[in-house]
Amino acid sequence: MAITAQLVKQLRETSGAGMMDAKKALTETDGDMEAAMDWLRTKGLAKAAKKSGRTAAEGLVAVAVKAGKGIAVEVNSETDFVGKNADFQAMVGNIATAALGVSDVDALKAAEIDGKTVETTVNDAIATIGENMSVRRMGVLEGAHVATYVHNAVADGMGKIGVLVALSGDNEAFGKQVAMHIAAVNPASLSEADLDPAVVEKEKNVQMDIARESGKPEAVIEKMIVGRMKKYMSEVTLLNQQFVVNPDLTVAEAAKEAGVEITGFSRLEVGEGIEKKVEDFAAEVAKTAAGS
Repeated sequence: MAITAQLVKQLRETSGAGMMDAKKALTETDGDMEAAMDWLRTKGLAKAAKKSGRTAAEGLVAVAVKAGKGIAVEVNSETDFVGKNADFQAMVGNIATAALGVSDVDALKAAEIDGKTVETTVNDAIATIGENMSVRRMGVLEGAHVATYVHNAVADGMGKIGVLVALSGDNEAFGKQVAMHIAAVNPASLSEADLDPAVVEKEKNVQMDIARESGKPEAVIEKMIVGRMKKYMSEVTLLNQQFVVNPDLTVAEAAKEAGVEITGFSRLEVGEGIEKKVEDFAAEVAKTAAGS
């Protein structure tokens, strides 16, 4: 496929690699962005992957807990301004309460708020506020105790990131600390056992290719990979991460000291995974001027 300047720019921003390296990576992988990123990593040309701080959609995440069940719901809007609207916040709060009685988004849309379905309630808000909105997704977590944390809160129980943490015992203070850790670090899973085997295998293969570039014997490479995969697990699995509150301990060790076991978590961030169209304001003005 044709390697466009836009593809090269996107890979450069994601990897931190130079323009020619990014172009070569895309050429070698026939324009496959994911494979190109792996190619750059193998060659040692990709810097640490940058976390995209750009939110692709606006709105709020709300959390609620009742009788050992916690939910987090993402309700999207077109602009951040709507997220600050009191009527929108009230609607999101009501949707979160309704979510406590269901297990998935489809059931939530059919649930009722004051005699109207959630779907109808949202459609009515679209007509009133004048922006497109949607109930995008929800997380459900059950446990002996469920702690919550909301980052960038605009109202009680709602903000830009919502986290639920299930614990074996009631330790609210520790549970909130772990939830704050999850909000900040964004682990991929609770433990190695919960990671997608395909993701683990892919990472192992990438690390093998990186090690082979060094020219070392296979026996040495095998030993290198054990250490590298252990480091990888300490970065992406919650229980093996260094606890942000006390980096001398892993999260698992901190939980043991607190007298509880962490049995699960859920993290939702507004707009996560949605590509947001970036408008070129200067080009738009020029286009408008040319047509006037």
